[in-house]
Amino acid sequence: MRSNTTPQTRLNHAGRIVFCLLMVLVLATACSPGSQSSGELPRDTNSGGANGEQNTGEASQGQSSGSPGNSENASNSADTASSSSDPVEQWLNKLSTEEKIGQLVLLGLDGTTPDKTVRSFIQEDHVGGLIFYKDNIQDAKQALGLFNDLKQLNREHAQIPLLLSVDEEGGKVSRMPQEFDGLPTARKIGDTGSEELAKQVGGILGRELADFGLNMNFAPVLDVNSNPDNPVIGNRAFGTEPGIVSQMGIAVMKGIREQGVIPVIKHFPGHGDTSVDSHLGLPVVEHDLNRLRELELIPFTRAIDEGADVVMIAHLLLPKLDPEHPASFSEVTIHDLLRQELGFDGVVISDDMTMGAITEHYDIGEAAVEFIQAGGNIVLVGHDYDKGKQVLQAIRTAVDEGQITADMLDQRVYNILELKRKYELDDEAAKGPDSEQINKDIRGLLKEYKLK
Repeated sequence: MRSNTTPQTRLNHAGRIVFCLLMVLVLATACSPGSQSSGELPRDTNSGGANGEQNTGEASQGQSSGSPGNSENASNSADTASSSSDPVEQWLNKLSTEEKIGQLVLLGLDGTTPDKTVRSFIQEDHVGGLIFYKDNIQDAKQALGLFNDLKQLNREHAQIPLLLSVDEEGGKVSRMPQEFDGLPTARKIGDTGSEELAKQVGGILGRELADFGLNMNFAPVLDVNSNPDNPVIGNRAFGTEPGIVSQMGIAVMKGIREQGVIPVIKHFPGHGDTSVDSHLGLPVVEHDLNRLRELELIPFTRAIDEGADVVMIAHLLLPKLDPEHPASFSEVTIHDLLRQELGFDGVVISDDMTMGAITEHYDIGEAAVEFIQAGGNIVLVGHDYDKGKQVLQAIRTAVDEGQITADMLDQRVYNILELKRKYELDDEAAKGPDSEQINKDIRGLLKEYKLK
């Protein structure tokens, strides 16, 4: 049978079909999944080492410091983020200036529950992390509840997971609840000469923290204990020679890291030859750069070569390197020595800025700003809420006045986000540790190496 349709009619039908197909395509594209939702960092699919390619920080040039509610800023950020193929840069460009500033600060808290001030630090200031001391931890049940409460609070109010940190070195420097058996000092581990023991100790340290939901450990100590009168390092060091310190320290670092916990090597450029406790005053170290290269820097150099992700800077004055600034906010030490000469492009964190080495000699807000300018990423303020507020305000003012430029701010925050992404941090509740099994493993290890 012949069709009664004309060529023109068939053309009209074809046009309508094409139009419908185009509409389906447009709708499908609009409904396709976009970037990840807030509160979850993009996953790290790069299997490379810790010291990957640095972000130049150019993506956010000219972004104003408006609040998250500023629709124009949000639109500009979204457009910039969508144009980048770097997932960390995409995440960076979604943050307001206030959120970026918060990432630069890690604070301590008072007591054993999240009080009003800590809640404000998380909800309003968007701080990047917290540190816990012995007086924050009563027992395993309370500690787990505290950590999970803080995670939930951050999950409800922030885009970026918290760094939750402790100093868990073993020996006398431990924050674990009383349910856990103690681990030997670094010096006892070093005296065995066993890398395998050191790595297993690092693994136990990492398990303890990871099971609680903690994700950063200020360990291992890579100081060479070259001064027997040192009042602050002593048996926290693995030994008196850089070789054994490097060998044991790197093994502990790897053991911690294999448990998904971020190890922090400390105290750069070396706190082993001091006679003053930096918690109380400012140590002065008269060594020149050649001496540091021959001894103190060796463990740090080797650890960086082995993929160290985070370095803590000591509060030391080294007049032959920089007579005006302590290492903790010296551009010569942080930028020239650590970043340029040693090639470290990870995260740099200060030692606690509330220690006497700083507060007895310098304004803490100015010190924090100079630390960021010198190449640092995270300012640690372990005690005193007012000092935490002072540091946050000093950084805000420095950003507003251009002392910390938009590029510099982005570069510092990029490193932090990259670290959090690499370790796949989240704010999900932890289930808690099996203290009986961990204690069994500790006792077995100590018995095997005849340490108890």
